[in-house]
Amino acid sequence: MGPTWGLIGVVLGLLAVATAVGQLLKRYTESGINPAAVETFNARVRAWWMLCSLLGAAVVFPNSVTVTLFGLISFWALREFITLTPTRLGDHRSLFWVFFLFTPLQYVLVGMHLYEWYSILIPVYAFLFIPARVAIAGDYKRFLERAAKIQSGLLVCVYCLSFAPALLELEIPDKPGQTKLLLFFFVVMVQLCDALQHTWDGLFGRHHIAPAVSSSRTWEGFLGGSGSAMLLGTALYWATPFSPLETGAMTALISVMALAGGMTMSAIKRDRGVKDYGTLVQGHGGVLDRIDSICFAAPVFFHATRYLLTELR
Repeated sequence: MGPTWGLIGVVLGLLAVATAVGQLLKRYTESGINPAAVETFNARVRAWWMLCSLLGAAVVFPNSVTVTLFGLISFWALREFITLTPTRLGDHRSLFWVFFLFTPLQYVLVGMHLYEWYSILIPVYAFLFIPARVAIAGDYKRFLERAAKIQSGLLVCVYCLSFAPALLELEIPDKPGQTKLLLFFFVVMVQLCDALQHTWDGLFGRHHIAPAVSSSRTWEGFLGGSGSAMLLGTALYWATPFSPLETGAMTALISVMALAGGMTMSAIKRDRGVKDYGTLVQGHGGVLDRIDSICFAAPVFFHATRYLLTELR
């Protein structure tokens, strides 16, 4: 547990620094820094404290508790996603099976380490079931739109997120029991990438990536935040089964996917005309607002890690 507590200590230190920086920026908003951006950053820091505290607590419990925690987060995130757009009566039976069969079954399979099943359950069987069940309900109005919405929510909120706790099933040569540390490292790096990108956005952002989708995401923020995250990730290579060079490359991959997740989920919110997915996280929207980057980065990080551990070792 030595490296684990070491990483937790580093994370607490970084969160403390982020909190101090946020409070300092709040006092000097008249210097030209956007006050709304500062408030958004401080709200994110508060949410990061809560998320990292929950994950840190999960580290000391059995793997089944960690998998269950992610399952509950998936359930709530999916609820926020589906609630965002109206549904018709013909969708309700499909949604029942999505929430109470496919979502828990996905995490049961993850907890049982059955990769050959949880890797295909949703993109094959659930994706075939959903449009068929909607069609059997007899309501054909906006059929493709309704079926695609349910499939998208299940894919992002359940299938993609489930690959985060799936990291616990990987076997790390000569380092048994380090998978929880790897999971903690992954979630921390996603949050750091997000935090650093927003910090660079607020301080140096000039050229927006897609202003109609996100008024705060800039190329300067992405490049500066990603570069800073790579340096931090490389410095924390001891918390991973990777070499310093591999850890830097994995952090860059996380940065790209974190941006993709944030932009994609922001586009959905703009399309629906809402600011946040929910109000569960005080000061910064719902659960899905906080885990959108994790959802996109988790399956990519899992498969890249699995490849490095099995094919290159």
